[in-house]
Amino acid sequence: MVNNKRYRWRIVIGQVALLLACLGIIEYLVRAGIVGSLYLSKPTQVVEEIYKLFSNGEIFHHLIVTLKEFSAGYLLSAFAGIATGMFLVLVPHAETFFRPFLSALLAVPKVTIIPLLMLWLGIGLSHKVAIVFLFCFFTIAFNTITGIKQTAEAHLKVARVFEASKLQTIVKVILPSAAPTIFVSLRVSAATGLVGALFGEMVASKDGLGNLLVQATSLYDTAKAFAIITIVTVVSVLIIAVIDLLEKRVVLRWKSA
Repeated sequence: MVNNKRYRWRIVIGQVALLLACLGIIEYLVRAGIVGSLYLSKPTQVVEEIYKLFSNGEIFHHLIVTLKEFSAGYLLSAFAGIATGMFLVLVPHAETFFRPFLSALLAVPKVTIIPLLMLWLGIGLSHKVAIVFLFCFFTIAFNTITGIKQTAEAHLKVARVFEASKLQTIVKVILPSAAPTIFVSLRVSAATGLVGALFGEMVASKDGLGNLLVQATSLYDTAKAFAIITIVTVVSVLIIAVIDLLEKRVVLRWKSA
């Protein structure tokens, strides 16, 4: 146990040291004029911009807008993706019938649909929610299918021996077996969904972090642009951390049951 803690601390210290070294190199390159400040901003200046964004309250409205768009689209896609995956695997012949249509829809470039979504839904909340949904749904659905198919046949036989109902088999056997694969898709989709929300805001929006990023880049404010990118990165990491925590709680609960 002690060795494991020491190992983890060494990894963390090494990661922090590597990050600080990279930031230090960037700071030197910009200060020395080797790289122009138009192309790369000093990390210290980025920190100052982050402080300004939070101190003047400018960031909060845009952050709330983006999180609202992401949360609505992500939760819808998670529910629909898991339900669709379960339906296609558990209902006889459903996957054989519907999979070609899903594969065709998956192959359609999402970028080409965004102008149509603007035409159908406008540039408000529903437009961004639809974009996030499209960025997340297929990953979750196909991973759910894969996870359910990986359920051990021996576990299903045990359920049949104990005369478990269809619902009990799904809740007690199939979903716990598929959970790791489903949560992998939820983590990946969280990152891509947030990118989808930002992309929608960059294309057509009056609010949100994506719109704020467009404003910064159009004014060649490199420091502010990097500050916004840093905030988005931190938000993405925190969202994934929440999903990791949820996975541990769900899997632990299923194991104890």
